[in-house]
Amino acid sequence: MRTETRRGRYDDKITSGMVRNFPISICAINFQCDENLAYLIRTAACFGSENLHVIGSLPDYEELRRKSGTLNHYVNMHQYSTPSQFLDYARQTRMGVLSAELNDEAKNIHSYDFINAINRYGHICIVVGNETTGVPAEILANSEKIYIPMPGAGFCLNTSQTANIMMYEAVRQIERCHMQQAERFTTAVFHD
Repeated sequence: MRTETRRGRYDDKITSGMVRNFPISICAINFQCDENLAYLIRTAACFGSENLHVIGSLPDYEELRRKSGTLNHYVNMHQYSTPSQFLDYARQTRMGVLSAELNDEAKNIHSYDFINAINRYGHICIVVGNETTGVPAEILANSEKIYIPMPGAGFCLNTSQTANIMMYEAVRQIERCHMQQAERFTTAVFHD
């Protein structure tokens, strides 16, 4: 029987050195459903993102703690009043802004190179839009746009599901790149 708390298990994972963090953050636009923000906290914590940017209001702390599985203790929350305020922060820190949006300018996630974006910016932020209105036009005009192809009857995922897929693909590419670098190093060492 498990007697350790969730927080204890998370802390053990951190102190054992099993946790890896990546130069990727997530930005949410004033969600209508508090659960979506809690799910983004889980996504950030599970995929090695230390920061979550929120444009608009934040739900009650206890609500987020309960719905995020207490992972809100492991993700830094940054709040902005407007999209302009967030974009100012992105410019000041030279953070690349990537919007998950279905539009004519968007690149297919399968062909988007997250490693290249990280190399260009140093840190990237994946913006997922409001459940009804999507990503604000001001952010879209100042970001790279990516879409997730959906061959089924539906055409639009829940915003937290979109963030999960985007983060998964970005981390998958990073880990694949690290593995290839390690293989090249091992090959070079054994052939020299």
